[in-house]
Amino acid sequence: MVDIVNSLNIGAWRDFVAQQPDGNIFHTPEMFQVFARAKGYQPELWAAVDSNGLPLALLPTTTVTLVGGPFRLLTSRALAYGSIVCQRSPEGASALAALLAEYRQRAKGKVLFTELRNLSDLSHLQQPIQDCGYFYEDHVNYLINIGCQPEQVLANIGARTRKHIRHGLNKGSVVVEQMNERAKLTTWYEVVAKTYRMARVPLADRSLFEAAYDVLHPKGMIQFWLARVGEDYVAASAELLYKDLIYGWYGGVDRDYAHEQPGIMLMWHILSWGAENGFRTYDFGGAGRLTEQYGVRDFKAKFGGALVCYGRNTLIHSPRLFKLSKLGYQIVTRRGHIEKRMIKSEQ
Repeated sequence: MVDIVNSLNIGAWRDFVAQQPDGNIFHTPEMFQVFARAKGYQPELWAAVDSNGLPLALLPTTTVTLVGGPFRLLTSRALAYGSIVCQRSPEGASALAALLAEYRQRAKGKVLFTELRNLSDLSHLQQPIQDCGYFYEDHVNYLINIGCQPEQVLANIGARTRKHIRHGLNKGSVVVEQMNERAKLTTWYEVVAKTYRMARVPLADRSLFEAAYDVLHPKGMIQFWLARVGEDYVAASAELLYKDLIYGWYGGVDRDYAHEQPGIMLMWHILSWGAENGFRTYDFGGAGRLTEQYGVRDFKAKFGGALVCYGRNTLIHSPRLFKLSKLGYQIVTRRGHIEKRMIKSEQ
């Protein structure tokens, strides 16, 4: 017998995610707490449990709404940043199917669509996922092997980028440092915000990163990095740490200092640190669709990672309202980039 619940014992929840091969940081109770503290985010836990109350499948979602009032439903979507996770057994697959069916019924009318962002190969679960109405689309990513010495990581990077790294190390004008003072979040956020403004992409409220620092940093589950040239901070990133994987969450680079290659130097220090500290994989956090031009993908491709395609699954709860949402977004944003704002990764 499987029950669908919206709360779990924290210890059982944490242990379940840690034990599953596909369990990632976005499935953890700590990440749930981060979203719960952040402005504009409403996390919900959906879980299928056995007769003893132990989890068999999890679907943590976070509702993100751009505006309230009459346009709330037209601008609300539920994102499963780490997709689903279930026990690798027939019982787990059956529990997942029951969970998805229950969620589909109860989520209708609350959000426009739900998106599963697959961070690992879930091809063995695509049948029950798609049977429940989640259509699949390709979405690629780069994974870098850092389970080796830093010298080997450097050797695997593209020749031109490798040259920039060596030149930057010799020149020493870009200083990269971990941020271990909460007070520096203001500086960190300003660097990232400038990048997002230039790209005309909305950035999460500062409260998200404050929550991440307060909840994750004491547990060694996040790192904030800064790079400076002289006294000017010109690049920043936030890296999520879980199991043996580093996940590139948010980042930014000041284009005014592009000649110093601060983005490349920052990335190298992160990869080198990971290799020296027992991590095996660096996850670039998505690289878009191959059918679309995406400059960020070009940057990520320079670092010699393996190109993977785990894709995304989307369930549209109301096709009629989804069509109307285009008009709503045009009114709110005065632009027509609907799918870009709603479906595209927020990073």
